[in-house]
Amino acid sequence: MEDGGSPEGRYTVGSRWFGRRSLASLLIEESLVKCDGLEIGGGVGGGREKSFQVFITNKSLIPLLVTLSLSNTNPPPGHIVTFVGFFQSCSLMGPIRGNKKKRKIELKIDNESVLASGSSEEGSIDWWDEFSKRIAGSVSPSKGLDQFESVFKVSRKTFNYICSLISEPMMAKTTNFVFLNGKSMSLNDQVALALRRLSSGDSLIGVANFFGTNHSTVSQVTWRFVETLEERGLHHLQWPSTEQEMAQIKSKFENIRGLPNCCGAIDTTHIMMLLSTSERTIDVWLDRKDNHSMILQAIVDPDMRFRDIVTGWPGKMDDASVLQGSSFFDLAEKGERLNGKKLKLSEGTEVQEYVVGDSGFPLLPWLITPYQGRDLPETKSEFNKRHFATRLVAQRALARLKDVWRMIQGVMWRPDKHRLPRVILACCILHNIVIDMEDDVLDELTLTHQHDSGYRPEVCETADKNASISRDKLALYLSGRLPA
Repeated sequence: MEDGGSPEGRYTVGSRWFGRRSLASLLIEESLVKCDGLEIGGGVGGGREKSFQVFITNKSLIPLLVTLSLSNTNPPPGHIVTFVGFFQSCSLMGPIRGNKKKRKIELKIDNESVLASGSSEEGSIDWWDEFSKRIAGSVSPSKGLDQFESVFKVSRKTFNYICSLISEPMMAKTTNFVFLNGKSMSLNDQVALALRRLSSGDSLIGVANFFGTNHSTVSQVTWRFVETLEERGLHHLQWPSTEQEMAQIKSKFENIRGLPNCCGAIDTTHIMMLLSTSERTIDVWLDRKDNHSMILQAIVDPDMRFRDIVTGWPGKMDDASVLQGSSFFDLAEKGERLNGKKLKLSEGTEVQEYVVGDSGFPLLPWLITPYQGRDLPETKSEFNKRHFATRLVAQRALARLKDVWRMIQGVMWRPDKHRLPRVILACCILHNIVIDMEDDVLDELTLTHQHDSGYRPEVCETADKNASISRDKLALYLSGRLPA
């Protein structure tokens, strides 16, 4: 952490490097608006370590996009800057759904690394036998789940994979965490504690009592886990990298209700917070429902896997503003995202790759929203039904995220707003790992689309003219009325 001075005002720079990308936030100390707009997911820049895309939020909370380098970080007072840089290499690969041969090879390697650290599957079973005796009677298994899955919300197979994924950096740290009886925590103990903290929604004290340790240890272990999962698990949350992978996504979306060439569904949800009334910036986080909240925007594939997320923005910002402040928006506008093959609907009529979103988002060539208004013609009404059924996958993904990782489901008591975006990211990575591992717990989870109770969709009036024409042709195509 270092302080910098400039004629415009003093500011603080904090940075951390991990995996393929670096994140840093720049906060103007003289600002009346102090919020961290943390951009996660997607990609910016050309892989240069010292070149960053910068998202500035001014006092009216309108995101502006500029470009800075590390040698030119003197923004005007009253602004908060968050920038994201990317490396070109990624050394760790994990199991990817649909490539079973590759998964077996990778899991074999991971298991060997776990053996080296003394946490093999057999060892974890022994660990669980001992641990389950300590918590006997504390947890009643949920319907269809055994006690292990009820406690940690993942199967033993997925638990072992998570341990193997993060074992090296988790155990390389010098801090030695202990239980109240003085016994040192093993890797399994630490992963178990973090998963319980993230999935139960219990307080620090509640989790501490459950494990027989103190609440400060729960906080420290959970944060180490979050940091390490960022470092080692980001390959589980990425945009499709091959035409074959994207073709599978398009096919699955089309199988839902017939929308062709669809590559994703986008939605947002609010992470609720209870903030101290003495906090100077408390009103920044007050949303349209008079709740203090932080927004999570997610683009989801048909398997409910998160492909791109943005979080850290105050809940008072609308969906369109959050979208426009994201790297995904910038890439899509420049033709560097959703730039695959166009699909021919009829002679002279093509539709490009796109994602679907509700009426809170702008209608763009690469983002298709539903028709607005009542008493719509049959063609448009039918299109809206198909559109709703397709984008429902994003609502279900966000509902499942909150239902399983309950630390972000309820109202969080005075969270650290600098750390919260990374906790949300960790929960999204865990959500994807469960899907990538084809975890059996998925079969027992209730499918719902209620994730933002009390929040009605906003209406964005922005509509690109060419996008309106494309949507009309798409509606005609789906109704069988588009001229050949």
